[in-house]
Amino acid sequence: MTSFLEFTTASRAKLAGLALLSIPLISSCSDPASVGLELAPGNNQIGVFYEEFVLDAQLVLLDSFNTTNPGVLVIGNETDAYFGKTEATAYSRMYIDATKDRPTTEAILDSMFFNMDVVSVNGADLDKPKRYRVHKLTEPILDTLYYNFDALAFQADPFAEGEITFGKDIKDTVMRLSITEDFQEELFGKITDEFEFNTLFSFRNYFPGIAINATEGDNTTIGAVLGANTGIAAYYHYAGDTVSKRYDINTSSSRSFNGVKSDRSGTPTEVVAEYGKSYPVSPLVGMKSTMAMALRIDTSPLDAFLDTLSGVTFNQVLFSVGEIESQDEGNNPITGMVMIFVDQNNEPIKSTLNSSALYVQTDGQAQVVLDSNGDKVPSNVYASAATLSYVADDKTYLAGITSHVNAIYRGDLLRQDWLLYASTPLTGDDFKRSLRQFKVNKDKVTLKVIYSKSK
Repeated sequence: MTSFLEFTTASRAKLAGLALLSIPLISSCSDPASVGLELAPGNNQIGVFYEEFVLDAQLVLLDSFNTTNPGVLVIGNETDAYFGKTEATAYSRMYIDATKDRPTTEAILDSMFFNMDVVSVNGADLDKPKRYRVHKLTEPILDTLYYNFDALAFQADPFAEGEITFGKDIKDTVMRLSITEDFQEELFGKITDEFEFNTLFSFRNYFPGIAINATEGDNTTIGAVLGANTGIAAYYHYAGDTVSKRYDINTSSSRSFNGVKSDRSGTPTEVVAEYGKSYPVSPLVGMKSTMAMALRIDTSPLDAFLDTLSGVTFNQVLFSVGEIESQDEGNNPITGMVMIFVDQNNEPIKSTLNSSALYVQTDGQAQVVLDSNGDKVPSNVYASAATLSYVADDKTYLAGITSHVNAIYRGDLLRQDWLLYASTPLTGDDFKRSLRQFKVNKDKVTLKVIYSKSK
């Protein structure tokens, strides 16, 4: 996982101060090496310079976006003027422990519920109730890879449904959905009297799994973790009992995936039709998780800028995305991103050391390493990848890439274009675990450079 990069208030203030002092000079002179703050008179001069330029961003719908076993079931139904209608349905097998005792035919059913262990909530109008439904699959989940565009057939009528009002504070709760009486009677009959519950295989032959979806118009997405707290709980007793017993059918050790339907008709993103292709949409660009709408960043202006310089030291280089467009109070943007080196086809450039993807490395970490032949090659340690982190007060993403630019300037590292991918060391792979999004004007995707030159 990536190391988390934090920018102090003092460093941001320093950057802002230098920017304000030097911008008038920049606007009056096109040569960045001839403008700056003269800190000493005569021949002993040190110039401190500020440069800011826009990096073009284009939309990319990621190809073959694998959502198998994401750890979090993504359930949502959202409508957005930019991204269109996005519907996320979670699919999962169910699990029983066939070694444990189950109720016999003498057992009396008290109640039955479907529980969801909700760990994240993002959406609009969270003071209004949101409704969720659970359907029985009519085809099995296979031992294969599933992608975000995949779907499985399920029964039209849900066997469980319910609603909840999250409000501002509820982001982590176990949600209880009511199960229909007909299904309770059928399922409890199978539990107590039929061979379907003798083994896990016979159970899954009877019950292939579940599909959970949200209600159109709710404009909210939840994340529910798999495990003991997500599944069916059947409460029962025997004649003479004073306390109910519980039998669980849950999602522990269960294969799952998240499927997304995206209708972008009539929106600016309607043109994004082919997977893996870059689309120059203007003036807004954006990213949306699980739909796998990402951004390709054209870093070629960095080459043109570095070619104008000689004998300089880079004091600070910040990659900045934002201020992003405002969102509903309860709809949090993507938490953070890493920058993957990509080729012209938006495929990750792989390391010659171990064939893993290459990432921009964070400041203070090695940007290149030596291979077995003693040649310099890009470092590809994901744990030390630079993080484009969200600063909520400024509604801006920032990443320090001073060491990265220094390596390019020295000729140790070849400049590459980047693909922004929603992953951070603290949250893991958010791109597979939510429908979080953000939008930003293209002219707010910038590189901010402070450098000095001695004369």
